[in-house]
Amino acid sequence: MLDIKQIRENPEQVQAKLDLRGGGYDLKPILALDQQQRELEVGRSQLQARSNEIGKLVGQKMKSGAKPDDSEVLALKEEGNQIKAQLSDLEPKEKEIKEQLQALLLTFPNLPSEETPIGKSEDENVEIRRWGDEYIPTNPDILPHYEIGEKLGILNFERSVKIAQSRFVTLLGAGAALERALIQFMLDRHTQAGFVEVLPPILINTASLTASGQLPKFADESFKCDRDDLWLTPTAEVPITSLYRDEILEADALPIYHCAYTPCFRREAGSYGRDTRGLIRLHQFNKVEMFKFVHPDTSMDELESLTQAAEGVLQALKLPYRVIALCTGDLGFASVKTYDLEVWLPSQGKYREISSCSNCTDFQARRASLRFKEAGKKGTQFLHTLNGSGLAVGRTMAAILENYQQPDGTVAIPEALRPYLGRDVL
Repeated sequence: MLDIKQIRENPEQVQAKLDLRGGGYDLKPILALDQQQRELEVGRSQLQARSNEIGKLVGQKMKSGAKPDDSEVLALKEEGNQIKAQLSDLEPKEKEIKEQLQALLLTFPNLPSEETPIGKSEDENVEIRRWGDEYIPTNPDILPHYEIGEKLGILNFERSVKIAQSRFVTLLGAGAALERALIQFMLDRHTQAGFVEVLPPILINTASLTASGQLPKFADESFKCDRDDLWLTPTAEVPITSLYRDEILEADALPIYHCAYTPCFRREAGSYGRDTRGLIRLHQFNKVEMFKFVHPDTSMDELESLTQAAEGVLQALKLPYRVIALCTGDLGFASVKTYDLEVWLPSQGKYREISSCSNCTDFQARRASLRFKEAGKKGTQFLHTLNGSGLAVGRTMAAILENYQQPDGTVAIPEALRPYLGRDVL
């Protein structure tokens, strides 16, 4: 959530940054509600101060010998009653305006950093670097991952429709084993690098989705259990954000690094016709997530190391990829700066997203009331949060099935993964 003080003090600067995102965000309604709330707050404070003053005056007069029915005492009490009546009208109005302001603030995205490239769409994202060109296969007859997977008997989409609906997959035999091997391989890498593993609830409440920035904007993308205040998690970022919600941490506890494997669930609303076959865009998929709670002074450096951790998985698997800096018009709702990792898919002849690493600065921390306190300093500060896929497991499997596909129709297993799978080839 944006800082209302920043909006109030620098509205033109904030509006200019919002304009870089597109979407037609207008600060005028926020500023109007903020002005109303502050005026009501001032009025309430003045009335409460006068009410307290009247109470003292009545007490003083009674101590001086005045009787309860003296005219001055009665006049003061009457004024006090009038103030109570005004406050009873004013306080609900102030509460209503405050709730309207908070609800509106929740719909506004984070502000792009100065380092984020300016652009209107994904076409203006900036390539930062590539890795692994020497591992790009030269075989011209590579089958799409879903075709080779079905030939090998490890993926089945048709029977998944019978069980659920389209955009689900059933993994069989070595396919299921490969998925588990990838999850364990990724978790091992991240825990060895200092991330503490978390296995969070998959069903999460509205407050958790709101804290991470998923609600209200992405309600249509999420699956909800209508009988409960619970949703299926779209990413482990959501429950991890709320691990310390409404808490004040000690500064020396930072940074806190977590990683988590969870199934993820997304409706993929608005993506009709895109990636209708295969593992790229499913309603249910597995992902290993990395998350950081850090001091504000270090968050940009932490983004670089987070991105390197995700890259390390691809490098260990020897999968060609590139790193993209998202432009302002393609930036995620909660992020100020994002790197996307895109893996090479030979059947499509292009790179496809496999990880997104973002710095959300204090945006999620404000929504989650997540703060820290430094020893010897007064007050608290909002910490910074970062998240990154480490990696999307299904997309990693797709990349392996294509990049390691052999001319004889088999698929070699990346060397780093062989101890986890117990075989060299599919």
